[in-house]
Amino acid sequence: MLVAAGIFASRIVGLVRQRVISHYFGISTEAADAWAAGFRIPNLLQNLFGEGALSASFIPVYSRLLARGERERADRVAAGVGALLALTVAILVLVGVTVTPWLIGAVAPGFTGSKRALTIHVVRILFPGAGLLVLSAWCLGILNSHRRFFLSYAAPIVWSVAMIVALVWYGGTPDLSALVLVLAWASVVGSVLQVVVQLPVVLSVAPHVFTYVTSGFRTASGAAGDDATVGTVIRNFVPAFISRGVVQLSAYIDTLLASLLPTGAVAGLMNAQTLYTLPVSLFGISVSAAELPAMSGVAQDEGYAELRHRLERGLRQIAFFVVPSSAVFLAFGDVTAAALFQTGRFVREDSLYVWGILAGSAVGLLASTHARLYASALYALRDTRTPLRFAMVRVVATTVLGYLCAIPLPALLAINPAWGAAGLTASAGIAGWIEMGLLRRNVRMRVGAVGMQASELVRLWSASLVGVAVGWSLKWMMPMGSPIVTAGVILGAFGVIYLASTWLLGVPAAVALVARGRQRST
Repeated sequence: MLVAAGIFASRIVGLVRQRVISHYFGISTEAADAWAAGFRIPNLLQNLFGEGALSASFIPVYSRLLARGERERADRVAAGVGALLALTVAILVLVGVTVTPWLIGAVAPGFTGSKRALTIHVVRILFPGAGLLVLSAWCLGILNSHRRFFLSYAAPIVWSVAMIVALVWYGGTPDLSALVLVLAWASVVGSVLQVVVQLPVVLSVAPHVFTYVTSGFRTASGAAGDDATVGTVIRNFVPAFISRGVVQLSAYIDTLLASLLPTGAVAGLMNAQTLYTLPVSLFGISVSAAELPAMSGVAQDEGYAELRHRLERGLRQIAFFVVPSSAVFLAFGDVTAAALFQTGRFVREDSLYVWGILAGSAVGLLASTHARLYASALYALRDTRTPLRFAMVRVVATTVLGYLCAIPLPALLAINPAWGAAGLTASAGIAGWIEMGLLRRNVRMRVGAVGMQASELVRLWSASLVGVAVGWSLKWMMPMGSPIVTAGVILGAFGVIYLASTWLLGVPAAVALVARGRQRST
């Protein structure tokens, strides 16, 4: 709950940030595409070295030392990992700034002229901030291991606020190229603040970390380097790092293919992914992040009974919230996009375009979130190589299907090429199901039968369809008005109907939720 609360708070502010960006840049401008494509490149550092790979390799080792009461030794390991991480990232930032023009050519080959030049400038500004966000992920690993979940996931709020303030302050300028550079610098300032707000709490729970770090990188890395557990972290980090790289490669392939589509495809993809990642973060990442330290502690128990119990409970928690999210994206994506983004240069046609892309994303939403939890179970078993192999399968499937659905398919159907962006997200969803199936099969071979019954998913989808029917009725009856009011009525009714339906169908999560609400009311 604390992870979800922190993620929810940061994602809500993130949605406000994206709404402000959409207000000033819209979708069909060079500045919008330059920001959407440019933001991905330095963000690669955060995604590769940050939460995913670092959590998979660092948290199981660090948590186990804490569980055994070896707090000082645990902090020595954390100091060494932090020092090595900071040094590596600093080098990569310098290299990244230098080779940015080549990166743009590789990631967005469809960008030419002024749009390409602007994207290069944006990326060079963003790279140092991305390096700082990697250090923020190191703080997250320490805080999560100490069961301090809220702050580490709420910290990105200050990053978003910095960009919102900058856009509101300088938004009056008619030069969108200059404004997007202001946005990039604000992102760097926000990255600094995101690290700073976490340091006091890290100091309070792990004071020995700073004892080693403040004595210098050489002392910190040397002190921890004598500990065999650092070698374990590094060995686990390498396949987890490659696995994250493979996943990020899939996202970059989407951007590459979208850059070949008409102007607006890259920005539209970014807006849709902002919405798509909300349930992924709130339910997939929150449950997986909370369960990883716990599963790591019971992974060596004979029979794996507790591990299976935690895994099955997590799968049900995720599905209870993700299934209706998929239904909303499919049925009410236009309503949702309009409520969040339709302002300024972002018009009704843009909302419909984002809806199409979002509907494609809904295809693999449940698979992506369940795959994260299955991967966390393997990480708890200290296996970071198996998720890597399956991630590579996913990338190959995403690449082949993405190309076919994004470029040849729209031409074959004689539709606007811009709709190839929806083909990208749908093909990624299909690839996600392939990866999830492989992960589930491997976990079952390791720990025994685990997973959700088909009947459980049928009940969730049945309740969602009832909610969709009521929502569509309201949508047709309501007059055109404020997008925010429209979304509030339709999505609010959907949520009430879904909860009531799942409660009547005896879904455990709904029964528990209603019971908790009754207890609080009394």
